[in-house]
Amino acid sequence: MSRILEKINSPQDLKNLKLTELKKLAQEIREVIIETVARNGGHLAPNLGVVELTLALHYVFESPKDRIVWDVGHQSYAHKLLTSRRSRFHTLRQYGGVAGFPKRAESPHDIVETGHSSTSLSYSLGIATALRLSQKEGRVIAVIGDGSMTAGLAFEALNHTGHLKEDLIVILNDNEMSISPNVGALSSFLSRRITGRLARRLKKDVEKVMGRLPGGEHFLHALKKSEEILKCALTPGMLFEALNFEYIGPVDGHDLEGLIQLFRNLREMRGPLLVHVLTQKGKGYRPAEDDPETFHGVGPFDPQTGRVFKDPKAPPTYTEVFGQALIKLAEEEPRLVAITAAMASGTGLKPFSRKFPHRFFDVGICEQHAVTFAAGLALEGLLPVCAIYSTFLQRAFDQLIHDVALPNLHVVFALDRGGLVGEDGPTHQGQFDLSYLRLIPNFTVMAPKDENELQHLLYTALKLSGPAALRYPRGNGVGAPLDSEFQEIPLGKAEILREGKDLLVLAAGPLVYEALKAAETLEKQGVSVAVVNARFIKPLDEELICELSSQFPKVVTLEENTLWGGFGSAVAELLSDRRIPTPLLRIGLPDRFIEHGSPAILREKYGLLAEKLAPRFLAFLETAEKPFSP
Repeated sequence: MSRILEKINSPQDLKNLKLTELKKLAQEIREVIIETVARNGGHLAPNLGVVELTLALHYVFESPKDRIVWDVGHQSYAHKLLTSRRSRFHTLRQYGGVAGFPKRAESPHDIVETGHSSTSLSYSLGIATALRLSQKEGRVIAVIGDGSMTAGLAFEALNHTGHLKEDLIVILNDNEMSISPNVGALSSFLSRRITGRLARRLKKDVEKVMGRLPGGEHFLHALKKSEEILKCALTPGMLFEALNFEYIGPVDGHDLEGLIQLFRNLREMRGPLLVHVLTQKGKGYRPAEDDPETFHGVGPFDPQTGRVFKDPKAPPTYTEVFGQALIKLAEEEPRLVAITAAMASGTGLKPFSRKFPHRFFDVGICEQHAVTFAAGLALEGLLPVCAIYSTFLQRAFDQLIHDVALPNLHVVFALDRGGLVGEDGPTHQGQFDLSYLRLIPNFTVMAPKDENELQHLLYTALKLSGPAALRYPRGNGVGAPLDSEFQEIPLGKAEILREGKDLLVLAAGPLVYEALKAAETLEKQGVSVAVVNARFIKPLDEELICELSSQFPKVVTLEENTLWGGFGSAVAELLSDRRIPTPLLRIGLPDRFIEHGSPAILREKYGLLAEKLAPRFLAFLETAEKPFSP
């Protein structure tokens, strides 16, 4: 029997389907998403939760004339399946395949490139305003999750939208199930009736008639008040009504028929509208329903059992080592507190939160607040460790400078996912942190070569007196044995791991091991390569670097960071300032956004693996390259 999904090549193909067919299509979409994510990994629970919502939006509205803007984008898989990417969906998150987040180059239905949260409302308000000013047709619909609504950026946009009173539909996807089913059902009933065309016309007629009768204005005022009181008593609508939004909901986000009728009504309404939709994360797949946190973003798993595939022999991840080290340090230091921005599991702080619940703070998706909150804790003598992904800490750049570095406060930043993170693509690659941190005064910036050095540098960071950042990659460590006791590493001191005489390689982070492998390969060819583990990006070990650079004919820097402003740039600046003319080759990531693909594939493409490094080292030695060339 043919599947309905096989006949859907664009949202237009949905228009003639019956409700029973739409429901069957929803089931088929879930099956494809589960099957694909089980094989490729990805964001499962949030995507399963918005299947009916996605179908209803595309059934009623006319994408891409009507702009549907997905916040973050980790709930856009059903959208991708319905917008001409069904035949390639099996390549999801694979190198050269369908991206895991909205991507404008993939489809005109992907309105913006998203990956960081809470941007949809600002984007959408700008689009709605532009449509009005240019007199173009089309509605604008922003789909934002309850987690993303915690960010200040979202409320800034809500405030401005209420001021401009633009035609904007905001779908608040609430998957926390904080409102009981009976209240949700009642609210859904009221919302459909309140927004119906007949109800709105009747409301206007009543207002017109009562306005002409003696004392009618008092009765009308009482009716309006009753409606507002009922709405505020049963829903969180008071907040949005205060921002000049018409609040509608909560409504059942899995009721296809109800959603379709509601969206048809909304299509006729104008001004700022907020629809509160209740959905269930992981809907339709029991393992994801039972454990939505694990299946939010998950690696390959067995779709029959939900068991996530893990190699029992694999070394612990950097994230796990960080989390366990922080617990041990907190047992010795009562002033230590931990902060995360809605990523307790992702940053390895879940065990810490259970052991020290009163010393753990999850601030929600509010990186700016997290940084300044940490600064406030430090002002009163606590030792805050702020664990945030490299790509997300970018959002708090001003706070790093103004609120932490300027007063020189002792806040430690644990930057997980530094470097290439892989399948999540350009919005998540941690390729800029060494550059944006290195330029900030008072900051110490560190990059451990392995998981053992990670725990020692964390210990070292807590011994400092000013701000420090510890940058480490995603995934498993290299298998280095973990010392039972912490060691303080002298500030700004690198270590020589391999002696040599023909070429000096200064490496940062785990790429140290790739440099060592490349050096071993070249040793067999009669080329002697010295390898230094920088450890500190700022301050550099200036004396060691200058002394060695003066002794070698050529120098190479190696980092998993953009070449512009990173570790290699720091070394180039140092050699230039000291007037050391030794030719320098900087190896790292190019001046471009790095596409999605496995870290291994990306490292090979950008020449960061030993088998690519060895011939490049050799070619550099054999040619008269200009000094400081990238």
